[in-house]
Amino acid sequence: MVVELPPSRWDLPDPTAVDGDLVAVGADLEPATVLDAYRTGLFPMRLSRGGPIGWWSPDPRGVIPLDGLRVSRSLRRSCRRYAVTVDTAFVDVIRACADPRRPEGWIDESFVTAYSTLHRLGWAHSVETWHDGALVGGVYGLAIGGLFAGESMFHRATDASKVALVGLVDRLRRGGGSLLDVQWTTPHLVSLGAIDVPREHYLHELAAAIVRRQLRLDT
Repeated sequence: MVVELPPSRWDLPDPTAVDGDLVAVGADLEPATVLDAYRTGLFPMRLSRGGPIGWWSPDPRGVIPLDGLRVSRSLRRSCRRYAVTVDTAFVDVIRACADPRRPEGWIDESFVTAYSTLHRLGWAHSVETWHDGALVGGVYGLAIGGLFAGESMFHRATDASKVALVGLVDRLRRGGGSLLDVQWTTPHLVSLGAIDVPREHYLHELAAAIVRRQLRLDT
């Protein structure tokens, strides 16, 4: 169950009125602010470690079509090797994603707190992969209507984060998801089926997704 929140006290900008990926700087990470940002097509990321919060809307935007996930033969074998769960270790997943030893890590304690609060309110979710009872991979993000906005993933064993992504997409298909946002594409995500779409196209798909019935990942 999700807890509905009042609108943010901030007047968030229209991403189409700005050239470039960075749309605004400032505001806060209160739950209402973060939810309104995603509904507008924005997401938060600090400009630098310890720096101000930037609000981003990439053009082009990275998405993974739910019918376009690429699952290789070796990945299918890995899917049989790991157990997959949903929302059983959210804080452990986000803290693993926030590990400061990771290259280009950007998730600090303020983001851990903000998204953990959103998880308690029913908006943020994690998909975990396990091997012999140990957490070895996962992905977390935010769900609004039919949107799942993927934030970060991690692995401690071969293919463990990929298996979490396969589990996420499978549950989005069954649970009413329509749009999987991955922010920016990377070679790793492209190998799994991620594509770039123009920001205008993404915002059109977003508007349709967020008015859908709230998706469920526990189906």
